[in-house]
Amino acid sequence: MPDSFQVTSSSSWFSRIGQSLGGIVFGLILLLVGVVLLFWNEGRAVQTYQSLKEGQGLVLNIDGGAVDAANDGKLVHLTADAATEETLVDEDFGIAANAIRLRRNAEMYQWKETEKSETRQKLGGGEETVTTYTYSKEWSSGLNNSAHFHDAAGHENPSEFPYDSMTWDAEDVAVGAFFLSADLISALADFTELPVREMPEGAAWPEDARPDKGGIYLGADPAQPQIGDVRLKYEVVEPGPVSLIAAQSGDSFSAYRTKAGDALAMITAGRVPAQQMFEDALSENALLTWLLRLGGFVLLWFGFSLLFAPLSVLADVVPLFGKLVGAATGLIALLLALALALTVIALAWLFFRPLLGITLLVLAVVAAVLGFRAFGKRPQAA
Repeated sequence: MPDSFQVTSSSSWFSRIGQSLGGIVFGLILLLVGVVLLFWNEGRAVQTYQSLKEGQGLVLNIDGGAVDAANDGKLVHLTADAATEETLVDEDFGIAANAIRLRRNAEMYQWKETEKSETRQKLGGGEETVTTYTYSKEWSSGLNNSAHFHDAAGHENPSEFPYDSMTWDAEDVAVGAFFLSADLISALADFTELPVREMPEGAAWPEDARPDKGGIYLGADPAQPQIGDVRLKYEVVEPGPVSLIAAQSGDSFSAYRTKAGDALAMITAGRVPAQQMFEDALSENALLTWLLRLGGFVLLWFGFSLLFAPLSVLADVVPLFGKLVGAATGLIALLLALALALTVIALAWLFFRPLLGITLLVLAVVAAVLGFRAFGKRPQAA
């Protein structure tokens, strides 16, 4: 059976009209989701910014050598060596390490389906779509459900991993005279590789398991992997210096609730000053804000494109006209999405920074005017 084949489908002009009209409903949903996302994101960004600035102004640097009850409930910064006496163990394979965190990463050799479509316009408004399905083998940490493949015969994958990816965390981790809470422990992500060179003494591995390239291979031959073969890699967060910002709670820590509304609890590997940790958090907040803005804008763009889709389908009776109308409506959708995005962002920021909000509103009006002018000129150009 070939690992690549094509499927050709056709749709008439009338069926495309019906589909495009049905897409209007989905377009309206996308517009609503985009507006909500943009407005929520601006509120979230402002609250996080204010919370970080608030914490930056009142954080106390403390010495981890002793617990000072006078700092209980206050936002503190501590740099000290994180240590634990626990040995974390993967009971399935006997892999053990004195570590703060132990992680097992599992990958399975599987079939992967790749779909590529090419659509050709036909005179009269119809479309012909040629879809090529290609099947290849790859290592993947996620399960590829072959039941959803277009052609599952001969490309079947196992229905589950024999061994999943897992993480084990130490329960008692000391930082000087203090102990880390479970939330702070799970936030440590400075993993390093834990090589597996041989089977641990006393361990009972499956018959098809063997050390390979610093990990464990489950299969007949690592040089010629077969569908269903699994390879495991191990990583650890080792004891060492950490820096944290949180509310002191007895001899441990908890999230600090700011007046702005956020709960502050940060931890990172290494010896990092408090101000640097806040600056890094502010940068991360700014990056997330712009990514969500972009996501909201794309939703609006797709939404407006679906609203205008029937126009290009109507013009597709003559393919050249359909392309021209499609390009024009695409530009209009882009400008209207930009206008609506700027308007939502401006309205959200008006409550916090009026000058910036007014500036964004002016830009939104300009974008809207350009969009409607382009729409007005389109019939004349046609």
